[in-house]
Amino acid sequence: MNTQTTQKGFTLIELMIVIAIIGILAAIAVPQYQTYTVKSKFTEVVGATAPWKLAVELCALDTGALAACANANTTGEVGAAPAATGNLASVVTVANGTITATAVGAAGTPVNGLSGQTYILNPTLNAAGSATMITWVKNTASTCVTQSIC
Repeated sequence: MNTQTTQKGFTLIELMIVIAIIGILAAIAVPQYQTYTVKSKFTEVVGATAPWKLAVELCALDTGALAACANANTTGEVGAAPAATGNLASVVTVANGTITATAVGAAGTPVNGLSGQTYILNPTLNAAGSATMITWVKNTASTCVTQSIC
Protein backbone atom coordinates (compact mmCIF):
# COMPACT_ATOMS: atom_id res chain seq x y z
CA MET A 1 0.00 0.00 0.00
CA ASN A 2 1.36 3.36 -1.06
CA THR A 3 0.68 5.94 1.60
CA GLN A 4 2.15 9.30 0.89
CA THR A 5 1.66 12.05 3.44
CA THR A 6 1.69 15.64 2.30
CA GLN A 7 2.89 18.37 4.56
CA LYS A 8 0.47 21.21 5.23
CA GLY A 9 1.31 24.57 6.81
CA PHE A 10 4.48 26.58 7.22
CA THR A 11 7.72 25.74 8.93
CA LEU A 12 8.93 27.74 11.90
CA ILE A 13 11.72 29.36 9.89
CA GLU A 14 9.27 30.55 7.22
CA LEU A 15 7.10 32.19 9.88
CA MET A 16 10.12 33.82 11.51
CA ILE A 17 11.22 35.28 8.16
CA VAL A 18 7.76 36.77 7.56
CA ILE A 19 7.72 38.30 11.06
CA ALA A 20 11.21 39.76 10.52
CA ILE A 21 10.16 41.35 7.22
CA ILE A 22 7.06 42.90 8.82
CA GLY A 23 9.19 44.24 11.68
CA ILE A 24 11.68 45.87 9.30
CA LEU A 25 8.90 47.46 7.25
CA ALA A 26 7.24 48.80 10.41
CA ALA A 27 10.54 50.24 11.68
CA ILE A 28 10.88 52.22 8.46
CA ALA A 29 7.23 53.17 7.93
CA VAL A 30 6.36 54.55 11.38
CA PRO A 31 9.03 57.32 11.48
CA GLN A 32 8.23 58.26 7.89
CA TYR A 33 4.55 58.55 8.73
CA GLN A 34 5.27 60.72 11.78
CA THR A 35 7.40 63.07 9.66
CA TYR A 36 4.67 63.20 7.05
CA THR A 37 2.02 64.19 9.60
CA VAL A 38 4.16 67.00 11.05
CA LYS A 39 4.85 68.32 7.55
CA SER A 40 1.14 68.25 6.74
CA LYS A 41 0.37 70.23 9.92
CA PHE A 42 2.94 72.86 8.94
CA THR A 43 1.18 73.44 5.62
CA GLU A 44 -1.54 75.12 7.70
CA VAL A 45 1.04 77.70 8.75
CA VAL A 46 2.16 78.23 5.15
CA GLY A 47 -1.45 78.55 3.97
CA ALA A 48 -2.31 81.04 6.70
CA THR A 49 -0.02 83.60 5.11
CA ALA A 50 -2.30 83.94 2.06
CA PRO A 51 -4.59 86.70 3.43
CA TRP A 52 -1.56 88.60 4.71
CA LYS A 53 0.14 88.37 1.32
CA LEU A 54 -3.00 89.79 -0.26
CA ALA A 55 -3.10 92.59 2.30
CA VAL A 56 0.53 93.55 1.67
CA GLU A 57 -0.06 93.48 -2.08
CA LEU A 58 -3.11 95.75 -1.73
CA CYS A 59 -1.19 98.07 0.57
CA ALA A 60 1.67 98.27 -1.92
CA LEU A 61 -0.82 98.95 -4.70
CA ASP A 62 -2.41 101.78 -2.70
CA THR A 63 0.83 103.37 -1.49
CA GLY A 64 3.23 102.41 -4.27
CA ALA A 65 5.82 101.22 -1.74
CA LEU A 66 6.37 98.48 0.81
CA ALA A 67 7.64 100.76 3.57
CA ALA A 68 4.11 101.65 4.70
CA CYS A 69 2.91 98.04 4.74
CA ALA A 70 3.09 97.03 8.38
CA ASN A 71 0.45 95.44 10.63
CA ALA A 72 -1.67 98.55 11.14
CA ASN A 73 -1.93 99.24 7.42
CA THR A 74 -2.48 95.68 6.20
CA THR A 75 -5.20 94.54 8.62
CA GLY A 76 -7.52 97.15 7.17
CA GLU A 77 -6.97 95.69 3.71
CA VAL A 78 -8.34 92.25 4.65
CA GLY A 79 -10.63 93.26 7.50
CA ALA A 80 -9.72 92.03 10.95
CA ALA A 81 -6.46 90.18 11.42
CA PRO A 82 -6.95 86.43 10.88
CA ALA A 83 -7.40 84.58 14.17
CA ALA A 84 -4.94 81.91 15.22
CA THR A 85 -6.44 78.45 14.82
CA GLY A 86 -5.20 74.91 15.09
CA ASN A 87 -1.41 74.76 14.96
CA LEU A 88 -0.95 78.43 14.19
CA ALA A 89 -0.14 80.85 17.00
CA SER A 90 0.49 84.06 15.10
CA VAL A 91 0.87 85.61 11.71
CA VAL A 92 2.39 89.05 11.83
CA THR A 93 3.52 91.43 9.14
CA VAL A 94 6.36 93.66 10.17
CA ALA A 95 8.23 96.54 8.58
CA ASN A 96 8.33 96.63 4.79
CA GLY A 97 5.64 93.97 4.36
CA THR A 98 7.67 91.02 5.65
CA ILE A 99 5.34 88.26 6.87
CA THR A 100 6.25 85.93 9.73
CA ALA A 101 4.06 82.94 10.58
CA THR A 102 4.87 80.97 13.74
CA ALA A 103 3.61 77.49 14.61
CA VAL A 104 3.08 76.82 18.31
CA GLY A 105 0.30 75.56 20.51
CA ALA A 106 -2.32 77.90 21.92
CA ALA A 107 -0.59 78.03 25.31
CA GLY A 108 2.91 78.13 23.83
CA THR A 109 3.36 74.38 24.14
CA PRO A 110 4.25 72.05 21.27
CA VAL A 111 1.25 70.80 19.30
CA ASN A 112 1.38 67.84 16.92
CA GLY A 113 5.17 67.99 16.68
CA LEU A 114 5.25 71.74 15.97
CA SER A 115 7.00 74.00 18.45
CA GLY A 116 7.84 77.47 17.25
CA GLN A 117 8.89 76.85 13.66
CA THR A 118 8.65 80.00 11.56
CA TYR A 119 7.85 80.74 7.95
CA ILE A 120 9.13 84.16 6.89
CA LEU A 121 8.28 85.75 3.53
CA ASN A 122 10.05 88.80 2.13
CA PRO A 123 8.30 90.83 -0.57
CA THR A 124 10.03 92.51 -3.50
CA LEU A 125 8.13 95.23 -5.33
CA ASN A 126 8.42 94.66 -9.08
CA ALA A 127 8.67 97.37 -11.70
CA ALA A 128 5.49 98.85 -13.11
CA GLY A 129 4.07 96.86 -15.99
CA SER A 130 5.42 93.51 -14.81
CA ALA A 131 3.15 90.47 -14.67
CA THR A 132 3.07 90.46 -10.86
CA MET A 133 3.33 93.42 -8.54
CA ILE A 134 5.15 91.60 -5.74
CA THR A 135 7.49 88.64 -5.77
CA TRP A 136 7.56 86.63 -2.53
CA VAL A 137 10.76 84.93 -1.39
CA LYS A 138 11.19 82.70 1.65
CA ASN A 139 13.66 84.21 4.08
CA THR A 140 16.68 82.03 4.90
CA ALA A 141 15.99 82.62 8.61
CA SER A 142 12.80 80.53 8.32
CA THR A 143 12.86 77.45 10.55
CA CYS A 144 10.38 75.35 8.59
CA VAL A 145 9.85 71.69 9.38
CA THR A 146 11.50 70.71 6.08
CA GLN A 147 12.61 72.70 3.09
CA SER A 148 10.32 70.75 0.78
CA ILE A 149 7.15 72.39 2.13
CA CYS A 150 8.45 75.88 2.68
